[in-house]
Amino acid sequence: MQDTEDFCQRIPLSTHECYAERLERSAAGQWKVLVSEKPVVLSTTSATSGSSNLVLSTKDAINEFFFQGVCVCADVRRQTFPSTHSLQRVLWLFPPRTTHQLGEELPTGPTPFTLFTSKHMLHLCTTPAPALRVQGGRDLQYLHLLFGLKDRHLGTVESIASSTVLYAFRALQERWEELVDDVEFGRISGNLTLDAGVRKALERLVRPDPGRAAELRAQLSQGFRGVARRLWPRLQLVVAIDSGPEQIYGELLKQLYCEGLPLYSPLCAAPEGLIGVNLWPLCNARHYLLCPRSMFCEFLPEEMVETEQPPTLLMGQVEQGQSYELVITNAAGLYRYRTGDVVKVVEIHNQCPVVEFQYRRGQTLNVRGEQVSEDLLLSALKKAVALWPGARLVDYCCAESGILEDSSGGAQPHYQVFLELMGVRNLTEEQRYKLDCCLQGDSAIYKSFRIKGSIGPMRVQLVREGAIQELRGRMMSFWNISPNEFKMHRVIRYKGHADFLLGKTIS
Repeated sequence: MQDTEDFCQRIPLSTHECYAERLERSAAGQWKVLVSEKPVVLSTTSATSGSSNLVLSTKDAINEFFFQGVCVCADVRRQTFPSTHSLQRVLWLFPPRTTHQLGEELPTGPTPFTLFTSKHMLHLCTTPAPALRVQGGRDLQYLHLLFGLKDRHLGTVESIASSTVLYAFRALQERWEELVDDVEFGRISGNLTLDAGVRKALERLVRPDPGRAAELRAQLSQGFRGVARRLWPRLQLVVAIDSGPEQIYGELLKQLYCEGLPLYSPLCAAPEGLIGVNLWPLCNARHYLLCPRSMFCEFLPEEMVETEQPPTLLMGQVEQGQSYELVITNAAGLYRYRTGDVVKVVEIHNQCPVVEFQYRRGQTLNVRGEQVSEDLLLSALKKAVALWPGARLVDYCCAESGILEDSSGGAQPHYQVFLELMGVRNLTEEQRYKLDCCLQGDSAIYKSFRIKGSIGPMRVQLVREGAIQELRGRMMSFWNISPNEFKMHRVIRYKGHADFLLGKTIS
């Protein structure tokens, strides 16, 4: 094959099923099955298409991610927020290490692509090295908060995803008195389930600090709006991905806990590799410049995504304002691989497309062929929430009535929408119907089905606080996915998950 045209003609578009058998052999420890070099780890995808898949990560792919992604974004951050280029520490909310290995099998776990996966970089963090050995997510979250609160000069709060930052502040709101007591008396809470050696190592690092505890009590007793800036007056920046399924979490952070602080969403990435970097941190819309050396990208026009082997476009052929499914070829054995991620080309930067994430094909609602994407539903949901006095959207999921069987209600197929709201505990039937009206206003196809009666009205149910966060944990356990790799499922495909939310309904 001499050029890209030859490559695209001779190699068919592929999906994960094309690689399943070879990936299983790689997982069992066989070498040179998909790639010539020895893979580093076998990563899991987020299962938004219905099942969690495995993909390889190689040393070369991880290096490309680091140099084209992490390093570029670090330089963008230094130029845009020069005050962060200092000796202030970072509250890095890393999840527990979940890599595991059996015998000769390839290790399975999240792709290591951050600075803080290296023990040598932990001196930049408030969380000390012994915490790397903590396996419980809730216990590790507590330790992150404890050591972060002890440092009054904190400069940055950072994590992979905005949801992780939001849940940390939720935990702070729930457990702040226990945390402040530990700061005051220089101890590690007895409520944490820790290995004896880890607890002993951590206890050597804490000292009583009644002065800092008094500062924390004074601020936390005033409430949690804008609490980040009040706890850490020199805090400069929050760094976390807040595009796609993480969008509502980033918005809630900026409206509540991190009010007044800039939030930088540095990367657009997947277990398959680095997709793009955000060179415009101050722009409210999250735009990512594709990285042409990270993966070879092709673009499948949105109107052709249901076709099995449609022609694709290359970077120089895409049009501004059009949406495409990304097709990638990477250094870890995937060739012309359909990612299922649909992006919109918003501009061209130095002959390279700049994209905005739109939706995941596996997360569309479809009971009559109407294909309502997650970005379309979220847009309608935001408009409806704005019409509900005092309401603020915290989280949401939805399901097609077909998976709910007798528990869904209604003769015609319809959508079941589960909402976690702040500020209200009940909605009138008229208010609930406004969501259906807003979606009809945004989608002519959905409206036509509603007028004909082929699709019934949405059923909107409110769930108790923390229910969808709890479901998130269940989903990660169900598919054995690391918090680093998991993207929240907005469309529920399993009856057990929908039944769980039905059991948490309050209105």
